[in-house]
Amino acid sequence: MQGKQDDYQMSRFVSIDRDTAYLLPPSVDEWLPDDHLARFVVEVIDKLDLSELVRQYGGRGSDAHHPAVLLGLLTYGYSSGVFSSRKIERATYDSVAFRYVAANTHPDHDTIATFRRRFMPQVKALFVQVLVLAREMKCLTLGSISLDGTKNAANASKHKALSWEHANKIEAQLREEVQLLLKLAEECDSRPVNDGLDVPAEIARREKRQAGIAQAKAKIEERARERHAVEQQEYEAKCAKRDAQREAGKKPRRPDPQPPSSEPKAGDQVNLTDEESRIMPTSRGGFEQSYNAQAGVDTETMVVVVPNVSQAPNDKREITPIPDKVRALPEVLGQVTTLLGDTGYFSAANVGACEALGIEPMLSMKRESHHIPVFKRFAEDAPAPETDDPVAKMAHRLGTKNGRALDGLRKQTVEPVFGIIKRVMGWSQMSMRGLDKARGEWSLVTMSWNIKRLHVLRVA
Repeated sequence: MQGKQDDYQMSRFVSIDRDTAYLLPPSVDEWLPDDHLARFVVEVIDKLDLSELVRQYGGRGSDAHHPAVLLGLLTYGYSSGVFSSRKIERATYDSVAFRYVAANTHPDHDTIATFRRRFMPQVKALFVQVLVLAREMKCLTLGSISLDGTKNAANASKHKALSWEHANKIEAQLREEVQLLLKLAEECDSRPVNDGLDVPAEIARREKRQAGIAQAKAKIEERARERHAVEQQEYEAKCAKRDAQREAGKKPRRPDPQPPSSEPKAGDQVNLTDEESRIMPTSRGGFEQSYNAQAGVDTETMVVVVPNVSQAPNDKREITPIPDKVRALPEVLGQVTTLLGDTGYFSAANVGACEALGIEPMLSMKRESHHIPVFKRFAEDAPAPETDDPVAKMAHRLGTKNGRALDGLRKQTVEPVFGIIKRVMGWSQMSMRGLDKARGEWSLVTMSWNIKRLHVLRVA
């Protein structure tokens, strides 16, 4: 009776059989839905020109995995939240999607990591090829782009940073200890030395540390000189402006600015793990060793058009490289007409830099209230000012109905891209060290986002 009841219960369910072999060889292609992202990644990679990557292989030794397979694994990995080369290798066994991208091969993690590290410069060119493909798919029409930045953790700990003040303190301590050890070495013939104390080894160890600290201090001094050059230009510009006010018979309201110092500040520091990263404030509060990742996003499609990574903790100087990058894009993509940015990008110099290249700047000059009074919202636009001052003209455009609409468009295009990359795709930390590699990885991240976005746009 119990057996019949078990048979009756099992008849209501799909049968479980882990022992019967396949009658025909299984095909990974049949296990993957037609509209799966992995299929689209392979389709996009197959349309890219990978000849520059292929030429890098010398043909010596055993057969290498094709760059299309390795690039596809990285692209699909980044777009689906798998960034570790070890996890990608494991996924080629465990995941049907990764098996499909890898064509049922299994590149080891060292091969994947080496490929990523070796071909980061070429990824920047492939990023542009994906944009051209988006244009051919009628999913990208350049016009207005929104610019914003986000802090991404470097592959380094802030606890491995050495400040100028602390470096000087340790250097003085080591110098004193070396002198004491030398004196002890001179007296060792007349009196016994403590058991276990190897004086020459201790001296060599401290001299090695002194050399390392000297290198760190040299880098801090170099950064201080670079900062001084920028601050000196700003100081001279402020002085020239105040002199012009005095010549016009006006008295400056504030005291004269003080000339900047070229000496390092006590808090200036260098990270001993990734010296090109910087301490930056985070949105959660506190400070982390980070890079500032920038993205110019097409307002129509949310496709990233211009990626960049800098070491500056704020965005004030991040406008300058963007027009040059926009101008370097292929003509087939069209022309960027308007650049949208928040208050962090506003300065008279940035406004002038955009207009000099024929790009209309729309950089917020102040924080606007979330609740604009109803009569102000529907009021007629004020007449355009009769002036050649680009800042005054931009201020007028920002106050118009169209300007307020564009500012709202900025908030709902670039910020969601960062949110999806960090929270959905799960990428918020650099895998490699150094500014060049950080820029290459950010190009890979944004290219993966673009392919993921094009997959959605094509299906829609």
